[in-house]
Amino acid sequence: MRDTAEPRPAAAEPRPAWGLLAALTALNVLAFVDRQLVAVLAPLLMEDLGLTREEIGILIGVTFIVVFAGLNLVLGAVADRVSRPRLIAAGLAVWSLATGLTGAARSFAHLAVMRAFVGVGEATLTPAGLSMLGDRFPARRLGLASSIFYTGIPLGFAASSFLAGWIAPWLGWRACFLGLGGVGVVAVLAIAFVPDPGRRDVQGAAAASSVPEQARDLGRAIVQRPAILLVSLAAALLGFMGSASQLTMTWLVQERGLEFSRAAFLSGAMLAVGGLLGNVAAGALTDWARQRHPAGRLVGIAVLAALASPMAAAFYLLPTDSLLFYGAWFLAQAWILGWFGPVFAALDELAPPGRRATVLGFGLLVTNLFGVATGPWVAGIVGDRESLTAGLLVAVGVGFLAVVPLLWAARIDTGRRPARPGRE
Repeated sequence: MRDTAEPRPAAAEPRPAWGLLAALTALNVLAFVDRQLVAVLAPLLMEDLGLTREEIGILIGVTFIVVFAGLNLVLGAVADRVSRPRLIAAGLAVWSLATGLTGAARSFAHLAVMRAFVGVGEATLTPAGLSMLGDRFPARRLGLASSIFYTGIPLGFAASSFLAGWIAPWLGWRACFLGLGGVGVVAVLAIAFVPDPGRRDVQGAAAASSVPEQARDLGRAIVQRPAILLVSLAAALLGFMGSASQLTMTWLVQERGLEFSRAAFLSGAMLAVGGLLGNVAAGALTDWARQRHPAGRLVGIAVLAALASPMAAAFYLLPTDSLLFYGAWFLAQAWILGWFGPVFAALDELAPPGRRATVLGFGLLVTNLFGVATGPWVAGIVGDRESLTAGLLVAVGVGFLAVVPLLWAARIDTGRRPARPGRE
């Protein structure tokens, strides 16, 4: 039977592709402002509600991520069959209402429940959004497109720091959550009417009849392409490191003695500049490596991890009055927030036709459940018993270990990449 899906010309991406990317990136910025706000306001929450470092770590990681990660796989399968913009709009409504209600929290339990609902809503965005980008962009631009999407992380984190540094000393931490929730509710109407791009793998998408069938197909894909599992493991190790770094604001205030507003604005500047440049540079470099070798993207990510980890360790060890401290901070921030796009572009390329959102959902499940959820919790436990410096250094060491599965995946993946029409 002749496939009616025409390959996309490689000459140029149409303007709607870049417009879609801009819309999804803006939503990702908003999602990460919501997600990061607890971490930025942690010193004030600890003072007002009597929370410990471990409890802050649980709020940043476990209470949000367990729900978020569990639903990513399910919603990745759902996104292969329903209108993806409407799915994202429904999630945006849920996470925005939960963010607003966080402003009324009076206890750790209340904060934990609201964080779980934020996780429910935000779980719709990444698998649906990345699969939409995969339908609009060819493989030679997918790393860059994914990295631009993931600039939502540094921009969202930076905006969260600036917002907290400006509003919290003036109106209090509760006003930050209430205002941000209102912005998200207004944005629901805009995203609901974004057109869903045609699915490139038409036959594969039509065959996705049930979530159990998606799970069976995922199992077959992993058996056939074990590099999927290895790249997901590497993403979990990097996620452990990156998520633990969200305790940096608390570390700057409590162990380095910086005043809250100064620490917030410095963090915002580093997140915006270092994180943004890191995202774009990592995406462009790994695209370049991919064009020269089928496994070049994976090797490139491994090399960046090996070079950047010592910079991250130096940041936590150098004195704050040293220029080297700020240089190491910049380079560490560039890597901590720059690896997402290339890693998930690699997973997208490894996925069989019609199962990209499902494979991406699996990758997010592993990354979030075993990396992002545990990183700040473990660092917080070490911080309560020893110091946050020690806890953050442990996280950097875990992130460095990602070099091993990345190189292993690159070795076994060479020559085994499945052909997909129009992907180059």
